[in-house]
Amino acid sequence: MASVTARTSDIEKAAGVLRSGGLVAFPTETVYGLGANAEDSAAVARTFQAKGRPPSHPLIVHIGGAELLDDWARDVPPAARLLAARFWPGPLTLVLRRGSRVLLEATGGLETVAVRVPDHPVALALLSAFDGGITAPSANRFGSVSPTTADDVRAELGDVVGFVLDGGPCEVGVESTIVDATSEVPSILRPGGVTREDLEAVLGCPLAVPSSSRVRVPGQHPSHYAPRARVVLVEPEKVVAEAELAQELGHQVGVFLPAHLADTPVKAHAVVTLPASMPAYARGLYGFLRELDQRGCDLIVASLPAEEGLGLAIANRLRRAAGPRSNV
Repeated sequence: MASVTARTSDIEKAAGVLRSGGLVAFPTETVYGLGANAEDSAAVARTFQAKGRPPSHPLIVHIGGAELLDDWARDVPPAARLLAARFWPGPLTLVLRRGSRVLLEATGGLETVAVRVPDHPVALALLSAFDGGITAPSANRFGSVSPTTADDVRAELGDVVGFVLDGGPCEVGVESTIVDATSEVPSILRPGGVTREDLEAVLGCPLAVPSSSRVRVPGQHPSHYAPRARVVLVEPEKVVAEAELAQELGHQVGVFLPAHLADTPVKAHAVVTLPASMPAYARGLYGFLRELDQRGCDLIVASLPAEEGLGLAIANRLRRAAGPRSNV
């Protein structure tokens, strides 16, 4: 993985901040997380306050290795162990029965816990130095675009973070896949960095991706991953016409131009030509949204990619970004 390795002194400083009840932003392969001691209820509460996140929204507990799973979860089924063995460290979160070490404050009051092992040298070094579980939602205000660089974190959260560990840009760029492993047949509650196809190949059965779930997990709010600009989704071949019409109507329009239309001229305020590669698109997605915000767009016109491979996760994030907003 192409990533920046933090200095040992910075790792130790971050671990000290966690031990003292403070918050640390740190890189993972997916996005930057806002870390707190998973066994410190006051620190966990500070996470919700810093993000403006409703306390009913569970946090993911990050641990240092699959061998620690039974410290944090109970009644772990064989399918979950199979997935952990194959995909950890990596962008996969497993929802399991809550173990005794897990605070109810971290689970939103649920008897389930979301657990993962991040695949980033800085995150793993921090978990080793801290020697405990770290709750870590994305290091941004609740509902807004997730951060994929340390600068993103500093720009959005500023002084509410005790320390920011800089590990370079995130390699995957969208959050982890969340799998409900509490049922007899696992299901995908949030598409992410591990594809449905890869999960199905390991389990040997098809996995559903339900639009709603009895288990609350991160990323299910109708409006999530959203820039300041309003996002409008149209069919790929209508992106240019929709953008130009909105520009004529007085909007400052940003366009997500599909790769196959790269040579098409567009009359708009700002244009981002998307990569043809789904991994590259996922890696750049949140940066593209932030760029169009920074360039003063008030409307972003985009289309959904084919919902296969990482395209499923990208489509999920774009739908949430375009979702209804309570403050609009």
